[in-house]
Amino acid sequence: MGTVSRFQDLTRPPAHRIESEEEAIATARRLAADFAFQASERDINRVFPRAELDALFQSGLAAVTIPPEHEGLDVANALLGEIVAIIAEGDSSIGECLEQHFTALEGLRNEPDDERKALLFARALAGDHFVGATFAETSAATPVGRHYPLSGRSSRVPGILFADWIAADAVDAQGQSLRFYLPCETPGLQIVDDWDGFGQRTNGAGTAVAHGVTGNWEAARHTTGPVLAALLHAGTDLGIARAALANLRDAPRSAAVGKLALSVQAAAALVESAGTKLDFAQVSPSTAATEAAFFSASAAKVMASRTALDVANALFEWSGNDATSIGRNLDRHWRNARIRANATATDDLYRTAAAYYFGDN
Repeated sequence: MGTVSRFQDLTRPPAHRIESEEEAIATARRLAADFAFQASERDINRVFPRAELDALFQSGLAAVTIPPEHEGLDVANALLGEIVAIIAEGDSSIGECLEQHFTALEGLRNEPDDERKALLFARALAGDHFVGATFAETSAATPVGRHYPLSGRSSRVPGILFADWIAADAVDAQGQSLRFYLPCETPGLQIVDDWDGFGQRTNGAGTAVAHGVTGNWEAARHTTGPVLAALLHAGTDLGIARAALANLRDAPRSAAVGKLALSVQAAAALVESAGTKLDFAQVSPSTAATEAAFFSASAAKVMASRTALDVANALFEWSGNDATSIGRNLDRHWRNARIRANATATDDLYRTAAAYYFGDN
């Protein structure tokens, strides 16, 4: 399978090391305030937040999930959800990039190749940006001797236009799930800016196109990645809800506004609860613990998604002409919440939850 021998931009200074959870939260709040300053202008003109992302990854905040045995802080997942929410409140596109990065790193926890795991965690500590991508076409990875050249198009992934590494998932002809760790400059790998939507305009969404790429691979293992993905999806939506709620300061102090404020608080509480269950599933892995964490994170995801839409809708009802002003660009909160809601397959989730809690009958 080889080793990871390709390093990213060696001229980039190493990222700062965050030493405590208190420093992590303080860093998130400071960065979010900076990101919010021109978030609306970036959205209007679709200006990518490259400088902002450089600041984020150089701050060390993107490395706070790395385990202590690899010199990381490994913050509690409830705190991680809050960090993503704070960044997303400043700019939800940047929050979504961080969401995708942390989810990609989660797969490394159970990486069997210790040398590769150490190298990739070291790159994350240095400030490299990771994303995950799925090549869903059957036989995207076809064995040639001991190698598995990867071909085809991935799903569209937020943040891929800015990433240094892609954790690419594919399935071979025998149905074996594989994961490749590919530097984005790998020969034969093309990153396409094919964003097409009315929301999350600056999240760097794109598609990876592989032309017989041979890279480092492993048999994909069961991890808590899907649980963390749901939790952090909720975190980003919570950030959108908070940003929209902040724009309702001048609305009448009605029961309806109070209900929205409490809904935002309820979504935050669900994120915190799901984070605690995910901590347990990571420390004491079992099917029961992972399932409990998944449904808790899914509840947070659904609640945060619905709340973000409800608060964004209320902006149009109670903010008068200000809500439709192009200059204020308040509709971005609704656009961002709406396009992310499309990725929340609630009916499928509800059916799965019904079978989990009440059996298949």
